[in-house]
Amino acid sequence: MTAEAWPLRAHDVSTPSTARMYDYYLGGKDNYASDREAAEQVLASAPEIRRVATENRAFLGRAVQFLAGPAGIRQFIDVGAGLPTRGNVHEVAQQACPEARIAYVDHDRVVCAHARALLSGTANVQVIEADMHDPRSILNHQGLRTLIDPDQPVAALFISVLHFTSDASRIVTEFRRFMAPGSYLALSHGVPEEVPGGSQSAAKVKEVYDRSTSPTGSFRTREEILGLFEGFDLAEPGLVPVPAWRPDHPADPDERVWLLAGVGRRTA
Repeated sequence: MTAEAWPLRAHDVSTPSTARMYDYYLGGKDNYASDREAAEQVLASAPEIRRVATENRAFLGRAVQFLAGPAGIRQFIDVGAGLPTRGNVHEVAQQACPEARIAYVDHDRVVCAHARALLSGTANVQVIEADMHDPRSILNHQGLRTLIDPDQPVAALFISVLHFTSDASRIVTEFRRFMAPGSYLALSHGVPEEVPGGSQSAAKVKEVYDRSTSPTGSFRTREEILGLFEGFDLAEPGLVPVPAWRPDHPADPDERVWLLAGVGRRTA
């Protein structure tokens, strides 16, 4: 299937949704029986996933604080945004700069419907239904173009989504071409070295996600994830486990939490 032919997901709550499973891990209530059942299967094999979700969400908040604060970014594209929960991108960004503009993107029709209802009336926010496998459908979307100025720096956020595709390099490259110099890429990504229990645990989790709305594409090595930052200069502390990216409290250097995270600045 070509990138241009990727279909949007139908309204189907019987298939577990990765976004709604994530909501369940975080203690949210915007999920269905199919999501809860799948999430519990994941937790049976990897009980640390709740902490992974919490740490990943905390990294997102710290990254957006940096981007909207010292980095001076005023517009954000959150790809695979999922359901609104505590510490949303627009809340963190607009606390630093009330004029910050945020485009939330997800391919799940149910998730987008929930997000639009929850964010109705929120200034400078758009919810866009599109698939990251077709980056041009996102970057050329009328809703995004009314909000995001491609001539100004923008932050593209890929938080725990690129391991759901085997085509991450092409997707990030399309975004990089769109992004003005001074823009930022922020991502977190699953990596085998960070999985407690190793490949056996990862395989059991993958088996559950392969029955969801976003079958797992592939974990990548640290070197492969670093390759996604081609054309970007990594901000300190570089590519590190999610709890160790500019933590609010001392991080355990030996803790393994599935995900590496980094933030990079688009070079000229």
